[in-house]
Amino acid sequence: MPNSIGAVIIVATLDIGNQILFFSTLSFLGLGTPPPTPEWGAMVSDGMDNFMQWWICTFPGLAILSMAIGANFIGDGIRDLLDPKLRKEF
Repeated sequence: MPNSIGAVIIVATLDIGNQILFFSTLSFLGLGTPPPTPEWGAMVSDGMDNFMQWWICTFPGLAILSMAIGANFIGDGIRDLLDPKLRKEF
């Protein structure tokens, strides 16, 4: 059990980015929470209706992208910290 804790933490952290993209896709398609609740996918979908106003869909899309990439970088960093093969002895 103690040897699997690191792997579980890494997989959970790397899965956060996938979940962000999954829920954003659902709300973009209109299958998320009801409309008064703000969601990034719904904001991108509303921006597609007003395509001449590019900032409506650009900034929520950039937020989705940065959160997904950031979660993956954090998971990769945790993997590097917990991997005994990558540790160097001083």
